[in-house]
Amino acid sequence: QVQLLESGGGLVEAGGSLRLSCAASGRTFSRSRLGWFRQAPGKEREFVAAIWWTQAFTTYKDSVKGRFTVSRDNAKNTLYLQMDGLKPEDTAVYYCAVDINSEGWRYWGQGTQVTVSS
Repeated sequence: QVQLLESGGGLVEAGGSLRLSCAASGRTFSRSRLGWFRQAPGKEREFVAAIWWTQAFTTYKDSVKGRFTVSRDNAKNTLYLQMDGLKPEDTAVYYCAVDINSEGWRYWGQGTQVTVSS
């Protein structure tokens, strides 16, 4: 069983920064990719960024490219999302998720709220 626990959300003014963390436990994560998703009120959950556990390859939603950076610390089994230049439209609940062996995003955290004021 995989457990994911997000932290680091909060309230920030537009243009500010936050760093989200996702502590993962329950198994090894080789051959996995880890991702961040978000869901704003009244909207569907959407992909934000992902990184492969054993490689440096990353992917991003177009609207966050150049502002958000996804990274991981293998020794700590922790995923991060550095968010700079935050905009009110980034307001959402942010979730981390794991895709093991390309089986899909089966494991999810509980989410952390990010609110960006204008």
